[in-house]
Amino acid sequence: MTAPPPAPSKSPLDQRVAEDAKQPPTQQVAGALKVVAEGVPSSVRPDPHTDDGRRPVAWLHIVAPGRGVTPSVRSWCACGRDLFAAGQRRALALIEDHVQHRSLCPLLISQEGKAA
Repeated sequence: MTAPPPAPSKSPLDQRVAEDAKQPPTQQVAGALKVVAEGVPSSVRPDPHTDDGRRPVAWLHIVAPGRGVTPSVRSWCACGRDLFAAGQRRALALIEDHVQHRSLCPLLISQEGKAA
């Protein structure tokens, strides 16, 4: 007669799953919520991307690709201004007009005192 083959050994994972199934579920105490793992600080840190309140109001987009190509300029503002110019003379005139608008726009004038 031969001896019966040995029983297959369980892996450590199988043993852990079997032990967990035998244990009753743990109950949490009311009011003691577990937020993070033990030993990990759960303090709220300040946001590094805080808002300083500044917003863009007026934009000037200049496209001057090089020789032989017509330059173009677009000027727009949050007050409703939206102008476009193509060609060297018109583009330069619109740039000057944009600079003047920035000194006269009611949205920009009211914000100058806030930054100081």
